[in-house]
Amino acid sequence: MKSSLVIFLHGVRADGSQLAPLGDDWRTTLPTTAFAAPDAPFDGLRGGRQWFSLDGVTRESRPQRLAAARPAFDALLGSVIADHGLSSDLSRVALVGFSQGAMMALDAVVSGRWPIACVVAFSGRLASPPPLAPRPGAAALLVHGADDPAIPAQESRDAAVALQALGVRVRVEILPGVSHKVTPEGAALAGAFLAECLSPAADHRRPESGKSTGPVSVQPNPRPFWR
Repeated sequence: MKSSLVIFLHGVRADGSQLAPLGDDWRTTLPTTAFAAPDAPFDGLRGGRQWFSLDGVTRESRPQRLAAARPAFDALLGSVIADHGLSSDLSRVALVGFSQGAMMALDAVVSGRWPIACVVAFSGRLASPPPLAPRPGAAALLVHGADDPAIPAQESRDAAVALQALGVRVRVEILPGVSHKVTPEGAALAGAFLAECLSPAADHRRPESGKSTGPVSVQPNPRPFWR
């Protein structure tokens, strides 16, 4: 059995196969990690699957939609983690989400329901309703295209500021010329981040408290995440 687990959370009107190829790309840098790409629990309006309905959703109603989706999400996530024998060691689990899946991944962490090792959010936003209580020392990488027409890159900038205020160690990457998608550059950044946060040595580098380690980082090039 693998020693760690990365769970992919796809975008709306897609399914688990959307992000599953990333696991193939990361097997070299994450040789002891298993990958899972479940389908979201609800049918999409125009095909595919979704984590919560977008029908008539607004900025004001989105947090309530997300909160209502938590029971089904938690049941699915718990089942996947149990299948990989890591229910008692969530520090060996990471979530990687895209778009709506990124919102769910961030919500799982900031709500405090899933004290996992780290989260990667591609082209997402922080839409979680209070109260917010992430695990002290939780880590997040936010990757967003500067030219995203679906979810503006400012959403990831705003999320980074909010997460840092909650004690999450955050790195945000805004990729020039990129729209609403995962690019090879973004995938490489995420793979390197996951390799660090899931390495056995990372357990000894995580802070005991959720205090910030410095200002939010906005950088175009890879660098070590852990200080």
